[in-house]
Amino acid sequence: MLALYIVFMALWVWRSHGFQSSAAGRPGTDFVVFWAASHVMLNTHAWQVYDYPAFAAIERSLFHDLPKNAFLPWLYPPAFLVLVTPLALLPFTPSYLVFCALSLAVFVPAALRVSGLTPDALASKTAVLFLVASPFVPVALIFGQNALLTAALAALAVYWIDRHPVRAGMCLGLLTIKPQMAMLFPIVLLASRAWRPFLAAAASAAAVTLASTLICGMNAVKLFVANAGMARELVLEHDSQFWLASPAPFALFRTAGLSVPLAWIAQGAATTIAICVACHVWRRTRDVGLRAAALCAATLIANPYVWHYELAWLGVAVACLVASGLREGWQAGEQQVLTLAWLLPLYELFNRWLAWPQIGPLVVMLVLLITLRRVNLVQGERS
Repeated sequence: MLALYIVFMALWVWRSHGFQSSAAGRPGTDFVVFWAASHVMLNTHAWQVYDYPAFAAIERSLFHDLPKNAFLPWLYPPAFLVLVTPLALLPFTPSYLVFCALSLAVFVPAALRVSGLTPDALASKTAVLFLVASPFVPVALIFGQNALLTAALAALAVYWIDRHPVRAGMCLGLLTIKPQMAMLFPIVLLASRAWRPFLAAAASAAAVTLASTLICGMNAVKLFVANAGMARELVLEHDSQFWLASPAPFALFRTAGLSVPLAWIAQGAATTIAICVACHVWRRTRDVGLRAAALCAATLIANPYVWHYELAWLGVAVACLVASGLREGWQAGEQQVLTLAWLLPLYELFNRWLAWPQIGPLVVMLVLLITLRRVNLVQGERS
């Protein structure tokens, strides 16, 4: 897989004439937004990031090779805006490379720790290769997205819930940089009666929100809320290119021809199932790997707005289930499902051009169901 990535990047460099051709694109397209937002924070006013015309003009002044009529909006809350502020202290390319290196340095140890794939030095090296070579990592890095960071925060939060509840709560508070990815955590914490991490998460989230609001101003908060509604209508509900690259049930229902209201009803049903399964797993077992697998898969199902790079969360689930399978033995069909899940980011990445059926939600749901089956079987054997 690593060799294939090298070949792919070499072909991309050749096709784009060293990333000079705007028609072929270049790595770090989403990081352009982060870096431009950092430039705004360092030089002007935070609210301009949420003003579409103003931010589009700033992006074009900073990146002259953007495709014609292309605009990359800022859709994140002020908390993440504060976090990316230092990025523009470096030129774009070094900043992008540092961001990717830090993301990888956080994601791999977090996934190894929560999955338990590090029983000895040899297994640790093999597990690192397994994670780095998995498509979950390069897809997120190519876009310069924050999915590896959010997945690492989720993995560490699950790992520390019993060991260090305050640390777990702090990780959950930091997930306010992408709040839709934290939507299931309060529910599973309440279901498992994890009161200390729940209170620590609430306090941490409140502190992060308050600090970012004070730094960015209320005008930025109001514009963020307004822009979220626009993104829902323009991208989530009516952008067919987004549906082809989104492993969310809502995208599957829209590509199947359901109207927006019916798609929302069906998404609500899928969300309900995901929440019930995740809560059942968290009540039935204290195995952090199985808890993390259920939470990560359920989050992708319950959240209607996810892109292919968000499958980094599925990478955590796959690592946890692989570790469990190696320890406890494999059940029928598990290896096949995990193989599909391991390859899913590549399918979603290229599906915007291939326009094949949207299978992402089905694969993620299968991962959630084999996690549920494994928990029930393990608990049944122990009882």
